[in-house]
Amino acid sequence: MATTLANRAATNQTIGLSRLVSNFFRNLSTASSTQNPRASSSSASKKPKRKKKKNLFEVAQFLPNWGLGYHMAKTHWTDVSYQITKINLYKDGRHGKAWGVVHKDGMPAADAPKKVSGVHKRCWRYLPHLSKPEKMTPHLMKPTENAPKPEAQVA
Repeated sequence: MATTLANRAATNQTIGLSRLVSNFFRNLSTASSTQNPRASSSSASKKPKRKKKKNLFEVAQFLPNWGLGYHMAKTHWTDVSYQITKINLYKDGRHGKAWGVVHKDGMPAADAPKKVSGVHKRCWRYLPHLSKPEKMTPHLMKPTENAPKPEAQVA
């Protein structure tokens, strides 16, 4: 009986020792892994964040009347732009379809508007130096008392 108790005590000591060693390595590995993200986050904070480019609708949403009448172009295009004539937006306001008149070197290249391709790609910009839309307010004539009425002119 004494030998069985001695064997149990020896096995308990070896199990306890192995647990101690495994806990030591576990704590050592988690401590070193928690220090690395801090070091990498401090180096990542030094780098400037990249500005997310915008699709056509994200550019147009800040322009009056959703950019109708304004010139927009992709960033890699040179001397080519679209004057936006029509926009169909989906419910989220960031997707849809757009139509416009193609302009090359600031002059219209086509008479009729055509569907703008690649409107969802994130490379669109607004061209302020080309955009001078006419005011789209209708000219309303106010009737004046001095103006002759059509009935009076006939008689």
